[in-house]
Amino acid sequence: MGGNGNRPGRPLAFTTLACPAWSLERAVEAAQMYGYGGLELRLLDGEIIEADLAPEARRRVRSVLEAAGLPAVALDTSIRLAAASPADVQPLLDLAAEWRCPLIRVFGGDGSRDAMARLLDAVAPEAERAGVGICVETHDALSSARDVAELLALVESPAVGGLWDVLHTHRMGETPEVALGHLGGRLRHVHVKDGRPRPGGDGSDWELVLLGEGTVPLAESLDALTRAGYRGWLSVEWEKKWHPEIPEPDVALPQHAAALARLAAG
Repeated sequence: MGGNGNRPGRPLAFTTLACPAWSLERAVEAAQMYGYGGLELRLLDGEIIEADLAPEARRRVRSVLEAAGLPAVALDTSIRLAAASPADVQPLLDLAAEWRCPLIRVFGGDGSRDAMARLLDAVAPEAERAGVGICVETHDALSSARDVAELLALVESPAVGGLWDVLHTHRMGETPEVALGHLGGRLRHVHVKDGRPRPGGDGSDWELVLLGEGTVPLAESLDALTRAGYRGWLSVEWEKKWHPEIPEPDVALPQHAAALARLAAG
């Protein structure tokens, strides 16, 4: 597994979704400055990374990360399994392999779980050959860990696993213990963020906040991961690209790193 930053035993990364106004080089500098050991790739210079990324851009990403000694810990795709085909997935597996990235993130989307499982079964052999995992995130129609686990139970390949977004399972009423109990040995990656229901709303609309200012049980989540023996990456998913009103990345990223360090220290 990649570098640990300054969080012993807790490899820490952040997704470039956090910094849409930054170049890749600026994101790398920030990761090194704030003590992150890896980068999760969602944006490149503020734009969503697509499978048809130009060859020179592909080479640049690998070169910049290798020069910094900073691994790409995940490639976050927009794929929704319910509406995708193997032809949508394969180029992104290839791109991740080119960047020595251990996994791609996908969503379930709205649709038949049997259809999602058939797609995962179809692309799993290619993922195994590429050495790239496919992680289904607790998100959208599959926001609960139980929903993701039910899908994963239909797919035997060890290349297919789950990505636990701690906010979404919390929104769905699952405690950290329950969420991890569902995902079990299929957990491959973790997204960390905090939030709370918007004041005056019906409870379905949530706002993102700095770590520790919301209702997500972060300490309990880290404790549950420790008890489960999880040694993979914790990745800060600060969604600045989608929510421009939230604090800037040069505020949020050091705050998240410091808050996670305090939590890890007990």
